[in-house]
Amino acid sequence: MGSEVRIISAGDMDRLEISMAEFMDAVETGFAALGKGLGSMPAKIGVHPREDSFIHAMPCHLGGRIDRAGVKCIAGYPANPAKGLPYISGVMVVNDPETGLPLAIMDAARLTAWRTGAASGVYARHFGAPETSRLAIVGTGVQARTNLLAMKEVFPELNEIRCCGLRAPSVQRFIDEMAPQLPGAVFSLHTDIETAVRDADVLITCTPMIEEPDRPVRRKWLKDDCLVIAVDYDACVNEDVFAGAHFTCDHREQYVRTQEAGTYFRNGYPLPEEIDADMCEVCAGGKRALRKGRRGAVLMGIAAHDVMASALIYERAAKAGAGTLVEL
Repeated sequence: MGSEVRIISAGDMDRLEISMAEFMDAVETGFAALGKGLGSMPAKIGVHPREDSFIHAMPCHLGGRIDRAGVKCIAGYPANPAKGLPYISGVMVVNDPETGLPLAIMDAARLTAWRTGAASGVYARHFGAPETSRLAIVGTGVQARTNLLAMKEVFPELNEIRCCGLRAPSVQRFIDEMAPQLPGAVFSLHTDIETAVRDADVLITCTPMIEEPDRPVRRKWLKDDCLVIAVDYDACVNEDVFAGAHFTCDHREQYVRTQEAGTYFRNGYPLPEEIDADMCEVCAGGKRALRKGRRGAVLMGIAAHDVMASALIYERAAKAGAGTLVEL
């Protein structure tokens, strides 16, 4: 006896027009569920077939009233764009928690972009200063686009966007694409990180993850109350930025396991006892968020985000008849 699975492409997702606010609410619900002990989510496992590359497997089940399950297989190859290939690629499988049967298979690159931006938005929703107006983004790829859309949701007074990257044409393309999304904001192009980040209220780094990072962003360049969000693990933000700051990660166990593995978060990054909170604890009400002082987060991306965001996409696609049904 066969079963049907819905194949959902990146284009199908785009046509569903799910808002960033909806993705943020879904991700926050997943954070809170884990914080209440209503989930099973082992730390992601992976292999590194080439230098600075990764292929990760990310399973999760969120129980209680949520009762959603799935697994994502995701790859990141920084050398791919030079070959005309995407940096991030993969597939997400949405499973029926009752039977284990796959309900949907969808593009994981688009899913990852939206849920990652949403996770940054949830962190900023809890830790950001409401009067935030000046944002700096280092790295102007796909993740920067969804992160900016999330900041737009959180900070209504956002009016200055500093965009920094190694190649000015790429930064300009980012500005051309994103400026219409924030018509009241002034965008500026930077190829020098220091000038981009000085006096920013919020800094987001979205550069490629690498195994031997330079970490160019320095503490001395940042204002005392700057909110720092590292989407790129430890690739860009120097360890001195987080030293003595209120430090948050998205999931404590995953951060610690990743650090113990020795691939990331070495050479001065916060140790387990220096983690002030993870977002699961904050969203579940177990830890207090701060809106003043030095605050920073490493948001690695966790499978709960994928399960919650993919469930939202799957349910919306099924209702709209989007995607392609295939019999297994």
